[in-house]
Amino acid sequence: MFTQISFLVVLVGVVVAAPENPYSAPAPAPHSGGYGKQPMPYSFQYGVQDEYSGADFGQNEESDGNVVRGSYTVQLPDGRKQTVTYTADHYNGYQAQVEYYGEPQYAYEYGPPVTFKPQYSSHQPSYQPPQPSYPPPKPSYPPPKPSYPPPKPSYPPPQPSYPPPQPSYPPPQPSYQ
Repeated sequence: MFTQISFLVVLVGVVVAAPENPYSAPAPAPHSGGYGKQPMPYSFQYGVQDEYSGADFGQNEESDGNVVRGSYTVQLPDGRKQTVTYTADHYNGYQAQVEYYGEPQYAYEYGPPVTFKPQYSSHQPSYQPPQPSYPPPKPSYPPPKPSYPPPKPSYPPPQPSYPPPQPSYPPPQPSYQ
């Protein structure tokens, strides 16, 4: 009787401890404090202007920890310059103002694509490797000679064990006259 009651108590404990839905998502991990960090102010800027390739772009951005303000500029293929000035925060989201400077320039005739190839010259290089000031070295010893005689085959050369094949059908006759 005692074993039956103890078995029943253990069974009830297992049923109560079992998860309600074993296929549900796991419990979230303990919070590591990533969202509790205070925002930090920052500021950065960069710019690229390369006459050779035509690249002309840049960006500057600053934040006081709550609101991000900045702008970026890029030279468009039609010759205009595009400037985007933006602000972003958690209340208003991302708000941008786009402005264009200059008039678009379109080619009336299209030519081959612009490529930037290195320029090679046809002249020979002025550097010549120096000539050695000493003669090539001569061996100080004669070439080695074998210390053993060449091996002789221990078996005779192979001979065919069957006669040459003979056709089993008569040669074909032409079907035309």
